[in-house]
Amino acid sequence: MRPLDEKETTAVFEKLFKFTGPNLKHIVERPATEGPDDAPGRYCFRLHKNRVYYASESIIRRATNISRDRLVSIGTCIGKYTNSGVFRLTIQSLDLLAAHARHKVWLKPTAELSFLYGNAVLKGGLARITDNTHAGDGVVVYSMADVPLGFGVAARSTQDCRKADANAIVVNHQADVGEYLRNEEEL
Repeated sequence: MRPLDEKETTAVFEKLFKFTGPNLKHIVERPATEGPDDAPGRYCFRLHKNRVYYASESIIRRATNISRDRLVSIGTCIGKYTNSGVFRLTIQSLDLLAAHARHKVWLKPTAELSFLYGNAVLKGGLARITDNTHAGDGVVVYSMADVPLGFGVAARSTQDCRKADANAIVVNHQADVGEYLRNEEEL
């Protein structure tokens, strides 16, 4: 487990900024709730076995007593680096993204199951979308009961969604909570 270098930090922050925008500062400067009351510390990012973890400094200090080969996980795994060196957010980062999301999409109950099976969001299944969403922006997908279901990339802007037909793709799927069942042995 080690801190991220400059190139890795840039890749992680660019990906998080795509979903959170200026709210990224709330993730980075967030005070930790764990640890001693006199100096709880902050949350920080660490790399372990090509996975990026978001954990408090007090937990990281305690984890230094565990050897690297025996350490399985620490904090919240927000993403991983692929073999080609590209950083990808994982579904475990959904709670963090949902709390600080800039763009949101709400699905009709009939479209939730399709999204949870890994399909893109179609215009016919779209209930609401935040204003000023542009194509290529990261969006968090919610149910009508405000339960975060996953995240993806907007394929169309808010203005284009109004003119699109019912079978047009609005959000390209990246991750959803159904992955816990589909990839159970891997996670």
